[in-house]
Amino acid sequence: MMGLLIESQKENEVKWTLESIAWYRVTEMLSRRKPWHCMAKGLILGCLLTGFLLLLYSYAIAPSQVAMAKASTPSRCSSPPTLPANITKGSCWPKLDIVFMKTHKTASSTLLNILFRFGQKHRLKFAFPSGYNDFNYPSFFKRSLVHNYQPGDCFNIICNHMRFYYSEVRSLVAPNATFITVLRDPAHLFESSFHYFGLVVPFTWKLTGHNKLAKFLQDPNRYYNPRGFNAYYLHNLLFFDLGYNNELDPRSPQVAEHILEVEQRFHLVMLQEYFDESLVLLKELLCWELEDILYFKLNARRASAVSPLTGELYRRATDWNKLDALLYRHFNASFWRKVEAFGRERMAQEVASLRRENKRMERICIDGEHAVDAKDIEKPSLQPWQAMGAKTILGYNLKKHISHQYDQLCRKMVTPDIQYMTELGVNLWVTKLWWYIRMLLQI
Repeated sequence: MMGLLIESQKENEVKWTLESIAWYRVTEMLSRRKPWHCMAKGLILGCLLTGFLLLLYSYAIAPSQVAMAKASTPSRCSSPPTLPANITKGSCWPKLDIVFMKTHKTASSTLLNILFRFGQKHRLKFAFPSGYNDFNYPSFFKRSLVHNYQPGDCFNIICNHMRFYYSEVRSLVAPNATFITVLRDPAHLFESSFHYFGLVVPFTWKLTGHNKLAKFLQDPNRYYNPRGFNAYYLHNLLFFDLGYNNELDPRSPQVAEHILEVEQRFHLVMLQEYFDESLVLLKELLCWELEDILYFKLNARRASAVSPLTGELYRRATDWNKLDALLYRHFNASFWRKVEAFGRERMAQEVASLRRENKRMERICIDGEHAVDAKDIEKPSLQPWQAMGAKTILGYNLKKHISHQYDQLCRKMVTPDIQYMTELGVNLWVTKLWWYIRMLLQI
């Protein structure tokens, strides 16, 4: 009964928020004094959008909530580890069974692209969601969310956004699958999340002034509501993504227990600030080749859209995200222990090789050899997903003439998540429909 009351409350919050977004768009247009026919169009489209999303919610989300009450069918992947073909005698075997816990705003889209390319290259079996580009986030992951899942199914790679639920994920992969994730300095992650998700976190709408981030951090508890819609985006987001209570008291012994649990479950915890070093450790762990970890930065923001965190703001942001700070501090220390074991000099050489190859690929693939604003991206197929509001996420234009040897690789390296998933055969009809509606409403 309590569970049903909670779900009912969440449903009411979702409905209220959708209606608020529609009303927000209308009042915004009124404040700009647009001609009456533009305001009428906005009102009609806003109402239609709200009605459609409420209908979609009742069709897609509510049934999944009912399913949560049903006991999961005991089932476990019984497949042996996947072995690559054409292995040279004496060499190590590339590991092909991988779980990537994709955290938010941590360069995870770049790593996702690496995994997509690797999976395509070896014809691996991905566990993908259906209709969406995530596993019904922020709900906990369930194996039933995997497209066309049947009890006993086994997969090589799981890598889309989810709220981590270890036992459910573990049941879908071989016993010796490699688990990886990536963390980021919590203060900088908070700054990125605040600007990327702020418009869909209703309690931030009452913030005024030029620097809303600074105003929020002056007294977070004045604005923050832990039960507010999408509140998790703005408080200990890493802890939340990893499946834990992001509102725990930092002094609780549970915090240390959860951090130890992450250490036991994940074979490698990467750091966004040391992404190249992290990729080198990943290559070593998985016995991959240098060509497997080449990348261009994806989903990066325009520099002017990044709010600088002064010493005091940085301290406040870190203190506000204390659980994430404790998590990051622990794995920052363990990361450098891994680097020491790998060898500092060897690491420097490997990183230099990776950066040299990345630069070479930029010269081969990228027009102008740098990322550009969304408005300057020529092909719609290379347009990255943007946050609601200003388009601050950068993308790439490919050179007009690329040699046949590199043509496919160049295209794959710059393809955003949504388009790449479509290429891999995922039906993202809900995500795409929302994209078209946003383009129509210019939000």
